[in-house]
Amino acid sequence: MEYKRKKKKKKLWVILVSLWTFFLAVTFTWISRLLLHNLRSVVISFILLIFIIFVGIIFDVIGTAVTAAEEKPFHAKASKKIYGAKKSIYLVRHADQVANFCNDVIGDISGIVSGVIGTVVIINVSLLAEINEVHLSILMAGIISAATVGGKALGKILAINKPTDVVLFVARILTAMDRIYFWRKTNR
Repeated sequence: MEYKRKKKKKKLWVILVSLWTFFLAVTFTWISRLLLHNLRSVVISFILLIFIIFVGIIFDVIGTAVTAAEEKPFHAKASKKIYGAKKSIYLVRHADQVANFCNDVIGDISGIVSGVIGTVVIINVSLLAEINEVHLSILMAGIISAATVGGKALGKILAINKPTDVVLFVARILTAMDRIYFWRKTNR
């Protein structure tokens, strides 16, 4: 009976994460497209592109660290009442879902959005200067790919070598956000 319930819960997670991915991808792509359509500055567009790539790298680090981390150190930290340790245990226990969300959902969305932003940068640059769009798009694809893959490779080194530190850092941020939300909710 327990097996069937877990299997049903996993199927529900797949459906839920698929729906979330669809709506997040549409929303972020629409927002970035809207911003960049009204924003003709190549510099600001490029800064936004770097930011989106960086977000993808950070979430990849989190997803990898959660899968590499072990639960034992966080139990020791929780017994000493170290801030964020309980949330760390939760993250490690739900490593499959956390990694799926961080690596796949956010990672894929940041890849799609960075491609959209890269295209808009190419269009804006080609409007400003007489540059062949084909060569520029090939160069931009290389830059985006190299920055993403290289950044994720560096991030994975950190996540695998220091998973406890990464997970605890993220757990502390999430705990602070929970406390702010709880505080705001109780003051209403």
